Amino acid sequence: MDDGGLFTIGALARRTGLTVKTIRFYSDTGIVPSTDRSPAGYRLYDSTALARLDLVRTLRDLGVELAVIRQVLDRQISVPEVAAAHADALEVQIRTLRLRRAVLRAVAKRGSTPEETDLMHKLAKLSDDERRRLVNDFIDDTFGSLEANPDFLVMMRSAMPELPDDPEIEQVHAWVELAELTQDPDFRASVRRMAEHQANERAQGDTTGLHHDLTEAVRDRVGDALDAGVAPSSAAAGAVVDGLTARYAQAFGRADDSALRDWLLTRLETANDRRTERYWHLLAIINGWPVPPSLGPVFDWFIEALRAGADGGPDPSADR
Repeated sequence: MDDGGLFTIGALARRTGLTVKTIRFYSDTGIVPSTDRSPAGYRLYDSTALARLDLVRTLRDLGVELAVIRQVLDRQISVPEVAAAHADALEVQIRTLRLRRAVLRAVAKRGSTPEETDLMHKLAKLSDDERRRLVNDFIDDTFGSLEANPDFLVMMRSAMPELPDDPEIEQVHAWVELAELTQDPDFRASVRRMAEHQANERAQGDTTGLHHDLTEAVRDRVGDALDAGVAPSSAAAGAVVDGLTARYAQAFGRADDSALRDWLLTRLETANDRRTERYWHLLAIINGWPVPPSLGPVFDWFIEALRAGADGGPDPSADR
């Protein structure tokens, strides 16, 4: 009922859909104070109080805390400011929910143990900065204090995992595997050995970079040999090796002799850890990049063919 344009708590409740108890709480806490009192002592509210109550209800429906609502009503902050802040907060909540959904789907698909599930959730909800810090810690630990190729380090630090807000199951799996890989002491030791070998070569004058052209040559020549079914211990393999060692000799300004082949074999064996290639493939999956074909079989073949030559040359019978 209204009295001279004023509303009782009951009338406000009917108009707003709020309970009498809720309106009384807002009134007692000063968020929507009463305008007047009836002769019988009942609280009465005018149209301004009604509008104020409508705003409180709207903001509460949007999840705004009462302390913030009080600031809005007291003109300390504006409604647009509150809306912008809560929109940002909702973005974070939405991203968290999407990550949780992706983790749950990954758990359902993978059949993870409780321990694995907990680990997946913890790793998946890391912020972008925390993910970068984890990878940078791995780089610092494996390359720190060494005179490694600066271009390679720049490439390592520029290729950071950027898990999307709504990741696919495969991206969650890839991120968890990458995180575990970078924390693996054995893998870190392996990468450290590669970095030390590279630093030693640079100290001896090798500053020719990543040798992309040589890698392409190995991929093409050995790839053709693999497609043709050429055995690494065969005479045909010897011809492939001869052609490639000549390329290496030219690139490094060295004689194409047994010393070069021993050096090349050591170089390849030191770098031939499949986990390093897996590292880059996982990054590609996480970041949505094209995953390059594996060069593992190519370099396995090249190493085996070099070893065959070092052990006394190719076996002609392997071609029969």
